[in-house]
Amino acid sequence: MPGELRVIHPADRVLDAASGGMRREAAVSRALVGAERVWVGYVELDPFDISAAHHHGEAESVIYVISGHARFVVDGAVHEAFAGDFVWVPPQVVHVEANTGGEPVRMVVARSTQETLVFNVEMPAGWAARAVG
Repeated sequence: MPGELRVIHPADRVLDAASGGMRREAAVSRALVGAERVWVGYVELDPFDISAAHHHGEAESVIYVISGHARFVVDGAVHEAFAGDFVWVPPQVVHVEANTGGEPVRMVVARSTQETLVFNVEMPAGWAARAVG
C-alpha cells in the first residue's frame, strides 16, 4: 500500500546532526515521514562561518544552493557555488563548506539514504584558510 503524501512546513523540520557552524534540519526522514531510501533536509550557514571537515559515508549527496555564496574545499581544491547551483558530493568524499559572504547560505541537501550520516574528521592542514580566504 502506498504511503501518504505529506507537506513538510518549516515548523515541522527538526534539528539534525550537523558539522561545525552549520545548522541542519531534517525534513524528509524515517522519523518524520517514514522515508526508507532518501533523506532531505535544510542547511543554513551563517555569514563567514565554516563547517567541520566531514563526509557522509556511503551516501551520495546533492546540495542545492537556495541563496548566498558557498565555498566547498575538497582535497585542497576550492569550488564556488551560488544560488541556483547544484553540488554533487560522492560517497566518502571529505569536504568543508564555508559561507564567504555577508548573508546566510541556505541550501537543500538530499542523500541516498534516510540516515543522517555525518562523519566529522580532523581538518586537513590549510583547508580552513582556503575555505574562508
